[in-house]
Amino acid sequence: MNAVKFNEERLLQVILAPVISEKSTMIADKREQVALRVAPDATKPEIKAAVELLFKVQVKDVQVSNVKGKNKRFGRTFGRRANWKKAYVCLRPGQELNFVAGE
Repeated sequence: MNAVKFNEERLLQVILAPVISEKSTMIADKREQVALRVAPDATKPEIKAAVELLFKVQVKDVQVSNVKGKNKRFGRTFGRRANWKKAYVCLRPGQELNFVAGE
């Protein structure tokens, strides 16, 4: 296990939501990876610890991507959606994330 200990309260706030898209379902089937929306200031070790704590699975690797917010128009005025961070979590073989089970 990791020598670094994280605050459990912080770990519960790191993962915000799963990313549901065609690409995320494709990588889930092919590579045993899961795409998650995470806190903008989350680090790779924090994301790994949070997934292992919440879902009781073993994480092999974490890749992180910063997603730029889109420019949107509201009538005459222009606005911008917020930037956010996406994490691709690679699970060890045989592991699976279940978002629906209330375990």
